[in-house]
Amino acid sequence: MFSYKIEDDLYLKLIELKDAEKIFHLIDQSRDHLRKWLGWVDMTIFEDDYKRIVEQSLVQFAENKSIDTVIIYKDKYVGKAAFNKIDPSIKQVTLAYWLGNEYQGKGIITKVVKSLTDYAIHEMNMNRVEIRVAKENKKSRAVPERLDFVQEGCIRRAEWLYDHYVDHTVYSMLAEDWMK
Repeated sequence: MFSYKIEDDLYLKLIELKDAEKIFHLIDQSRDHLRKWLGWVDMTIFEDDYKRIVEQSLVQFAENKSIDTVIIYKDKYVGKAAFNKIDPSIKQVTLAYWLGNEYQGKGIITKVVKSLTDYAIHEMNMNRVEIRVAKENKKSRAVPERLDFVQEGCIRRAEWLYDHYVDHTVYSMLAEDWMK
């Protein structure tokens, strides 16, 4: 199983079915906050809904198509980070993340994204890490900007969120730039 220590009180571990209850409760506590930017929130009304998502992510992990992790900070489940897509043919991963509302503003996600970018480039031998963020999600966009990812452009109407489209800003980090 995948596990990755970032700091003494911050680490990632591959999500497992036994984690579904804790993550579901975190989603439930942060539902209004998460719903603004994540289209799957209303599809996780019950814990069993989330268990199905975990089962799918474990199949994707076994097929080397993704790595879905829980973020554990000070022994609490505080969010998730994932390589939603791993494409070894072009040596690229797509990185996504979210935090429960009460854990924002502590630098957790910046440390997680930095560590996962480092892992993708140095351990997985990837050439490119891509992050797509809703254009209006300023907090989430600040993470790749803080880490000097390159803003490549905007995908217009990239995602349907409940009753409207949102544009995505695309960021990338290339291995050669990360190593500088």
